[in-house]
Amino acid sequence: MGAYDTGTEALAAVARAALVREIDADGTFADDPVWREAFAAVPRHLFVPYYYVAGRRGPERRWGESPGREARERWLRGAYADVPLATRLRDGELLSSSSQPSLMARMLVALRVADGDRVLEVGAGTGYNAALLAHRLGDDDLVTTVDLEPEITESARRHLDAAGCHPAVVTGDGARGVLERAPFDRIIATCELSTVPRAWLAQCRPGARILAPLATGLLTLTVRDAAHAEGVFLPTAAYFVPLRGEGRAEPKGVSLAGLPGRAREQDGFRFLLALTRGTLDPRAAYALWEREGGPERERYGVTVDGEHTWAWLDEPAGPYAWPLP
Repeated sequence: MGAYDTGTEALAAVARAALVREIDADGTFADDPVWREAFAAVPRHLFVPYYYVAGRRGPERRWGESPGREARERWLRGAYADVPLATRLRDGELLSSSSQPSLMARMLVALRVADGDRVLEVGAGTGYNAALLAHRLGDDDLVTTVDLEPEITESARRHLDAAGCHPAVVTGDGARGVLERAPFDRIIATCELSTVPRAWLAQCRPGARILAPLATGLLTLTVRDAAHAEGVFLPTAAYFVPLRGEGRAEPKGVSLAGLPGRAREQDGFRFLLALTRGTLDPRAAYALWEREGGPERERYGVTVDGEHTWAWLDEPAGPYAWPLP
Protein backbone atom coordinates (compact mmCIF):
# COMPACT_ATOMS: atom_id res chain seq x y z
CA MET A 1 0.00 0.00 0.00
CA GLY A 2 1.52 3.35 -1.07
CA ALA A 3 1.34 6.71 0.62
CA TYR A 4 -1.43 8.06 -1.59
CA ASP A 5 -3.84 5.16 -1.99
CA THR A 6 -7.58 5.38 -1.30
CA GLY A 7 -7.29 4.45 2.38
CA THR A 8 -4.61 7.04 2.99
CA GLU A 9 -6.58 9.75 1.22
CA ALA A 10 -9.67 8.98 3.30
CA LEU A 11 -7.66 9.14 6.52
CA ALA A 12 -6.01 12.35 5.31
CA ALA A 13 -9.40 13.96 4.65
CA VAL A 14 -10.51 13.22 8.22
CA ALA A 15 -7.23 14.52 9.67
CA ARG A 16 -7.35 17.63 7.50
CA ALA A 17 -10.89 18.45 8.61
CA ALA A 18 -9.84 18.06 12.25
CA LEU A 19 -6.90 20.43 11.71
CA VAL A 20 -9.19 23.04 10.13
CA ARG A 21 -11.58 22.80 13.09
CA GLU A 22 -8.66 23.21 15.51
CA ILE A 23 -7.43 26.36 13.73
CA ASP A 24 -10.96 27.70 13.38
CA ALA A 25 -11.67 27.25 17.11
CA ASP A 26 -9.37 30.21 17.88
CA GLY A 27 -11.26 32.46 15.46
CA THR A 28 -8.29 32.64 13.10
CA PHE A 29 -10.43 32.57 9.95
CA ALA A 30 -13.04 35.07 11.19
CA ASP A 31 -11.61 38.05 9.28
CA ASP A 32 -11.35 36.14 5.98
CA PRO A 33 -13.32 32.86 5.93
CA VAL A 34 -12.08 32.03 2.42
CA TRP A 35 -8.87 30.80 4.02
CA ARG A 36 -10.85 28.13 5.85
CA GLU A 37 -11.80 26.72 2.45
CA ALA A 38 -8.17 26.78 1.30
CA PHE A 39 -6.91 24.85 4.32
CA ALA A 40 -9.77 22.37 3.95
CA ALA A 41 -8.99 21.79 0.28
CA VAL A 42 -5.17 21.71 0.06
CA PRO A 43 -3.68 18.38 1.22
CA ARG A 44 -0.70 19.11 3.45
CA HIS A 45 0.52 15.51 3.35
CA LEU A 46 1.40 15.86 -0.34
CA PHE A 47 3.90 18.57 0.65
CA VAL A 48 5.59 16.60 3.44
CA PRO A 49 6.22 13.11 1.96
CA TYR A 50 8.77 12.82 4.74
CA TYR A 51 9.85 14.91 7.70
CA TYR A 52 12.07 14.61 10.77
CA VAL A 53 11.20 14.36 14.45
CA ALA A 54 13.51 14.38 17.44
CA GLY A 55 14.56 10.92 18.58
CA ARG A 56 16.77 9.54 21.30
CA ARG A 57 19.55 8.97 18.78
CA GLY A 58 19.02 12.16 16.82
CA PRO A 59 16.54 13.12 14.09
CA GLU A 60 14.23 10.32 12.97
CA ARG A 61 12.58 10.35 9.55
CA ARG A 62 8.87 9.70 9.15
CA TRP A 63 8.02 8.69 5.61
CA GLY A 64 4.80 8.25 3.69
CA GLU A 65 6.24 5.25 1.84
CA SER A 66 7.22 3.33 4.97
CA PRO A 67 6.52 -0.41 4.55
CA GLY A 68 4.49 -0.72 7.75
CA ARG A 69 0.92 0.56 7.97
CA GLU A 70 1.37 1.90 11.51
CA ALA A 71 4.44 3.87 10.43
CA ARG A 72 2.53 5.36 7.49
CA GLU A 73 -0.39 6.32 9.70
CA ARG A 74 2.00 7.90 12.21
CA TRP A 75 3.50 9.92 9.34
CA LEU A 76 0.04 11.01 8.20
CA ARG A 77 -1.17 12.03 11.65
CA GLY A 78 2.00 14.06 12.07
CA ALA A 79 1.46 15.74 8.71
CA TYR A 80 -1.83 17.15 9.99
CA ALA A 81 -0.69 18.02 13.50
CA ASP A 82 -0.63 21.74 14.24
CA VAL A 83 3.15 21.81 14.60
CA PRO A 84 6.09 22.85 12.39
CA LEU A 85 7.76 19.98 10.57
CA ALA A 86 11.49 19.80 9.80
CA THR A 87 11.72 18.77 6.14
CA ARG A 88 15.35 19.36 5.18
CA LEU A 89 18.52 19.03 7.28
CA ARG A 90 22.18 19.46 6.40
CA ASP A 91 24.84 18.39 8.90
CA GLY A 92 22.25 18.70 11.64
CA GLU A 93 21.26 22.26 10.62
CA LEU A 94 17.63 22.98 9.73
CA LEU A 95 17.46 24.31 6.17
CA SER A 96 13.75 24.13 5.47
CA SER A 97 10.51 23.32 7.26
CA SER A 98 6.77 23.32 6.92
CA SER A 99 5.52 25.99 9.31
CA GLN A 100 2.92 25.42 11.99
CA PRO A 101 -0.44 25.51 10.13
CA SER A 102 -2.18 27.79 12.64
CA LEU A 103 0.67 30.31 12.35
CA MET A 104 0.48 30.08 8.55
CA ALA A 105 -3.24 30.77 8.75
CA ARG A 106 -2.74 33.82 10.97
CA MET A 107 -0.10 35.18 8.59
CA LEU A 108 -2.21 34.60 5.48
CA VAL A 109 -5.25 36.26 7.04
CA ALA A 110 -3.07 39.19 8.15
CA LEU A 111 -1.71 39.53 4.60
CA ARG A 112 -5.18 40.78 3.57
CA VAL A 113 -5.11 39.23 0.13
CA ALA A 114 -7.79 40.46 -2.29
CA ASP A 115 -9.00 38.85 -5.50
CA GLY A 116 -6.62 39.59 -8.36
CA ASP A 117 -3.61 40.39 -6.15
CA ARG A 118 -0.18 39.36 -7.38
CA VAL A 119 1.67 37.74 -4.48
CA LEU A 120 5.37 36.99 -3.93
CA GLU A 121 6.29 34.41 -1.31
CA VAL A 122 9.93 34.49 -0.15
CA GLY A 123 10.94 31.07 1.12
CA ALA A 124 9.34 28.33 -0.96
CA GLY A 125 9.68 25.63 1.69
CA THR A 126 7.60 22.61 0.76
CA GLY A 127 5.32 24.58 -1.57
CA TYR A 128 2.33 24.25 0.79
CA ASN A 129 1.97 27.98 1.43
CA ALA A 130 2.12 28.76 -2.30
CA ALA A 131 -0.59 26.16 -2.90
CA LEU A 132 -2.81 27.79 -0.28
CA LEU A 133 -2.29 31.18 -1.93
CA ALA A 134 -3.02 29.80 -5.38
CA HIS A 135 -6.23 28.17 -4.11
CA ARG A 136 -7.30 31.40 -2.39
CA LEU A 137 -6.70 33.51 -5.50
CA GLY A 138 -8.04 30.92 -7.93
CA ASP A 139 -5.21 31.65 -10.37
CA ASP A 140 -1.78 30.02 -10.28
CA ASP A 141 -0.22 32.81 -12.35
CA LEU A 142 -0.85 35.35 -9.58
CA VAL A 143 1.49 33.54 -7.19
CA THR A 144 5.31 33.46 -7.25
CA THR A 145 7.45 31.63 -4.72
CA VAL A 146 11.24 31.97 -4.56
CA ASP A 147 14.03 30.16 -2.71
CA LEU A 148 17.81 30.24 -2.86
CA GLU A 149 18.27 26.46 -2.75
CA PRO A 150 17.67 24.57 -6.04
CA GLU A 151 16.89 21.39 -4.10
CA ILE A 152 14.12 23.20 -2.22
CA THR A 153 12.53 24.73 -5.32
CA GLU A 154 12.71 21.43 -7.20
CA SER A 155 10.96 19.52 -4.42
CA ALA A 156 8.39 22.33 -4.07
CA ARG A 157 7.59 21.98 -7.79
CA ARG A 158 7.09 18.24 -7.39
CA HIS A 159 4.79 18.70 -4.43
CA LEU A 160 2.79 21.41 -6.20
CA ASP A 161 2.46 19.22 -9.30
CA ALA A 162 1.18 16.37 -7.14
CA ALA A 163 -1.44 18.71 -5.67
CA GLY A 164 -2.46 20.04 -9.11
CA CYS A 165 -1.10 23.56 -8.47
CA HIS A 166 1.30 25.41 -10.77
CA PRO A 167 2.38 28.80 -9.37
CA ALA A 168 5.70 30.22 -10.58
CA VAL A 169 8.56 28.62 -8.62
CA VAL A 170 11.82 30.57 -8.95
CA THR A 171 15.32 29.67 -7.78
CA GLY A 172 17.06 32.82 -6.65
CA ASP A 173 17.95 35.17 -3.80
CA GLY A 174 14.66 36.12 -2.14
CA ALA A 175 16.21 39.32 -0.75
CA ARG A 176 16.37 40.56 -4.36
CA GLY A 177 12.72 39.75 -5.05
CA VAL A 178 11.70 38.45 -8.50
CA LEU A 179 11.83 41.42 -10.83
CA GLU A 180 10.53 39.57 -13.89
CA ARG A 181 7.30 38.72 -12.03
CA ALA A 182 6.74 42.18 -10.52
CA PRO A 183 4.88 44.34 -9.65
CA PHE A 184 3.40 42.71 -6.56
CA ASP A 185 0.42 43.66 -4.41
CA ARG A 186 1.51 41.46 -1.52
CA ILE A 187 4.82 40.00 -0.32
CA ILE A 188 4.98 37.37 2.41
CA ALA A 189 8.19 35.92 3.79
CA THR A 190 8.43 32.57 5.54
CA CYS A 191 12.02 33.13 6.69
CA GLU A 192 13.44 35.47 9.31
CA LEU A 193 14.82 38.82 8.14
CA SER A 194 17.40 41.12 9.71
CA THR A 195 16.05 44.16 7.84
CA VAL A 196 13.65 45.07 5.01
CA PRO A 197 15.14 44.39 1.55
CA ARG A 198 14.90 47.56 -0.54
CA ALA A 199 14.28 45.49 -3.69
CA TRP A 200 10.93 44.42 -2.31
CA LEU A 201 9.64 47.98 -2.10
CA ALA A 202 10.79 48.72 -5.65
CA GLN A 203 8.86 45.67 -6.90
CA CYS A 204 5.63 46.58 -5.11
CA ARG A 205 2.71 48.65 -6.28
CA PRO A 206 1.88 51.70 -4.09
CA GLY A 207 -0.34 50.53 -1.25
CA ALA A 208 1.09 46.99 -1.31
CA ARG A 209 1.33 45.06 1.93
CA ILE A 210 4.42 43.18 3.15
CA LEU A 211 4.36 40.63 5.96
CA ALA A 212 7.65 39.20 7.18
CA PRO A 213 9.22 37.67 10.30
CA LEU A 214 11.72 39.98 11.99
CA ALA A 215 13.21 39.70 15.49
CA THR A 216 10.83 36.89 16.58
CA GLY A 217 7.84 38.99 15.52
CA LEU A 218 5.68 39.43 12.42
CA LEU A 219 6.11 42.82 10.78
CA THR A 220 3.37 44.26 8.56
CA LEU A 221 4.37 47.11 6.24
CA THR A 222 2.35 49.29 3.89
CA VAL A 223 4.39 50.41 0.89
CA ARG A 224 4.04 54.05 -0.15
CA ASP A 225 6.52 53.96 -3.01
CA ALA A 226 9.84 52.39 -4.00
CA ALA A 227 11.68 54.09 -1.13
CA HIS A 228 9.11 54.37 1.66
CA ALA A 229 7.15 51.92 3.80
CA GLU A 230 5.93 51.78 7.38
CA GLY A 231 4.04 49.44 9.67
CA VAL A 232 3.72 47.66 12.98
CA PHE A 233 4.22 44.20 14.42
CA LEU A 234 1.43 41.72 15.01
CA PRO A 235 1.00 40.39 18.57
CA THR A 236 2.06 36.91 17.46
CA ALA A 237 5.50 35.49 18.25
CA ALA A 238 7.19 33.84 15.27
CA TYR A 239 10.41 31.86 14.87
CA PHE A 240 11.61 31.00 11.35
CA VAL A 241 14.70 29.74 9.56
CA PRO A 242 16.83 32.81 8.68
CA LEU A 243 16.83 34.24 5.16
CA ARG A 244 19.94 33.15 3.24
CA GLY A 245 21.50 35.24 0.50
CA GLU A 246 22.55 38.77 -0.31
CA GLY A 247 22.45 41.27 2.52
CA ARG A 248 21.89 38.70 5.27
CA ALA A 249 23.53 40.12 8.39
CA GLU A 250 25.12 37.66 10.80
CA PRO A 251 23.47 37.92 14.24
CA LYS A 252 25.65 39.13 17.07
CA GLY A 253 25.70 37.45 20.45
CA VAL A 254 24.02 39.23 23.34
CA SER A 255 25.24 38.82 26.91
CA LEU A 256 22.57 38.83 29.62
CA ALA A 257 25.15 39.05 32.40
CA GLY A 258 24.03 41.34 35.19
CA LEU A 259 20.34 41.22 34.31
CA PRO A 260 17.71 39.88 36.74
CA GLY A 261 16.93 36.21 36.27
CA ARG A 262 13.29 37.03 35.42
CA ALA A 263 14.49 38.99 32.37
CA ARG A 264 15.42 35.73 30.63
CA GLU A 265 11.83 34.48 30.99
CA GLN A 266 10.07 37.56 29.58
CA ASP A 267 9.15 36.99 25.94
CA GLY A 268 8.42 40.68 25.37
CA PHE A 269 11.85 41.66 26.65
CA ARG A 270 13.59 39.03 24.52
CA PHE A 271 11.78 40.47 21.50
CA LEU A 272 13.12 43.96 22.34
CA LEU A 273 16.63 42.51 22.62
CA ALA A 274 16.31 40.82 19.23
CA LEU A 275 14.94 43.98 17.62
CA THR A 276 17.69 46.24 19.02
CA ARG A 277 20.57 43.76 18.86
CA GLY A 278 23.85 45.59 18.42
CA THR A 279 22.31 49.07 18.95
CA LEU A 280 21.00 48.97 22.54
CA ASP A 281 22.85 47.64 25.57
CA PRO A 282 20.88 44.80 27.24
CA ARG A 283 20.83 46.62 30.59
CA ALA A 284 19.50 49.77 28.95
CA ALA A 285 16.97 47.67 27.07
CA TYR A 286 15.71 46.10 30.28
CA ALA A 287 15.44 49.48 32.01
CA LEU A 288 13.45 50.81 29.05
CA TRP A 289 11.22 47.74 28.95
CA GLU A 290 10.36 48.03 32.65
CA ARG A 291 9.90 51.81 32.48
CA GLU A 292 7.42 51.48 29.61
CA GLY A 293 5.33 48.84 31.34
CA GLY A 294 6.65 45.75 29.55
CA PRO A 295 5.51 46.62 26.01
CA GLU A 296 4.45 43.71 23.81
CA ARG A 297 5.19 43.32 20.10
CA GLU A 298 2.21 45.31 18.79
CA ARG A 299 3.60 48.55 20.27
CA TYR A 300 6.66 48.35 18.00
CA GLY A 301 6.99 49.26 14.34
CA VAL A 302 9.44 49.84 11.50
CA THR A 303 9.89 52.71 9.06
CA VAL A 304 11.75 52.61 5.74
CA ASP A 305 12.60 56.09 4.49
CA GLY A 306 15.01 56.14 1.56
CA GLU A 307 18.34 54.74 2.68
CA HIS A 308 17.35 54.67 6.35
CA THR A 309 15.41 51.97 8.17
CA TRP A 310 14.63 52.07 11.86
CA ALA A 311 12.54 50.28 14.47
CA TRP A 312 10.58 52.24 17.05
CA LEU A 313 8.37 51.98 20.11
CA ASP A 314 4.91 53.61 19.91
CA GLU A 315 5.77 56.37 17.41
CA PRO A 316 8.11 56.54 14.39
CA ALA A 317 9.37 59.93 15.51
CA GLY A 318 9.16 59.19 19.23
CA PRO A 319 11.99 59.07 21.75
CA TYR A 320 12.68 55.35 21.26
CA ALA A 321 14.08 54.43 17.85
CA TRP A 322 16.87 52.10 16.72
CA PRO A 323 18.52 51.77 13.30
CA LEU A 324 18.19 48.52 11.36
CA PRO A 325 20.78 47.28 8.85
